[in-house]
Amino acid sequence: MTTPDFLDPRLTERRNPRTADLDVASSLAIVDLLNAEDRAVPAAVHAAREDLAAVIDLLVEAFRAGGRLVYVGAGTSGRLGVLDASECPPTFGTPPEMVVGVIAGGYASLVRGQEGAEDDMDAGAAVMDERRVGAKDVVIGIAASGTTPYVRAALGRAQTLGAATVLVTCADPPAVLRDTCDRVIAVRVGPEAVTGSTRMKAGTATKLVLNTLTTGAMIRLGKTYGNLMVDLQALSDKLQDRGERIVMEVCGVDRGRARTTLAAAGGSVKLAIVMARRNVEAADARRLLAEAGGVIRRVIGDPPPVVG
Repeated sequence: MTTPDFLDPRLTERRNPRTADLDVASSLAIVDLLNAEDRAVPAAVHAAREDLAAVIDLLVEAFRAGGRLVYVGAGTSGRLGVLDASECPPTFGTPPEMVVGVIAGGYASLVRGQEGAEDDMDAGAAVMDERRVGAKDVVIGIAASGTTPYVRAALGRAQTLGAATVLVTCADPPAVLRDTCDRVIAVRVGPEAVTGSTRMKAGTATKLVLNTLTTGAMIRLGKTYGNLMVDLQALSDKLQDRGERIVMEVCGVDRGRARTTLAAAGGSVKLAIVMARRNVEAADARRLLAEAGGVIRRVIGDPPPVVG
């Protein structure tokens, strides 16, 4: 039996038999159907665990050598890359240029769909030159279908420039694209509830993957103390409160002492902890951390046990 011409070979573009009657379902039934599909996402991400770990190692090596992570994508995939990049500085105290998000069509595509931008291969290649991608960098292309021309061109150019290249996809990419990449993270979540709407399961899977990659790399770089976010910069009321609570818990001091120490540390929670635990000034605490490669556990020992 021959395959009908209208059937798309890409997994993300196939029809989902479980949601074929979605348009006549009640609101509650729609919620249940979508939730049932979403439950498959974590298992699909888990199946890619070895590739995820390998890319975390790749990122750690790049960051330690002074390199960057550059995400590149179109549409939902590009927005998720930009989102993850923008969340690294407040969460981990990283400089904005350390993790960069590039989206086809530029800034305007973040707030309004410009789907035609994904087909511009020249722009995909050119943006790698514009961002001065080089041999120290890791470029992660995000393409739910595995075939986005903009992403494919960007990865090809990045490889030519000597960067390590990774593809994050929810389908089986063509051989030419797989060969362009040092690593492929394929999270096969299956057909979407609404055919081809990769903002759904594929988008959720992509968010989980990107969270895992940057969080894993930052943990390996010493940007947490146990599971405490000690490299955050306390520059908002919420983060100030969180920072004070972390210093109070780790150092056994009251809020007043935590607040004054944080102020003396310029808002750096990690620095404030070392200052309070080792009873030293900021300059000495900074030196101790530098000698320990930024890993706070090497300076003050194990974190306190979890309470409550």
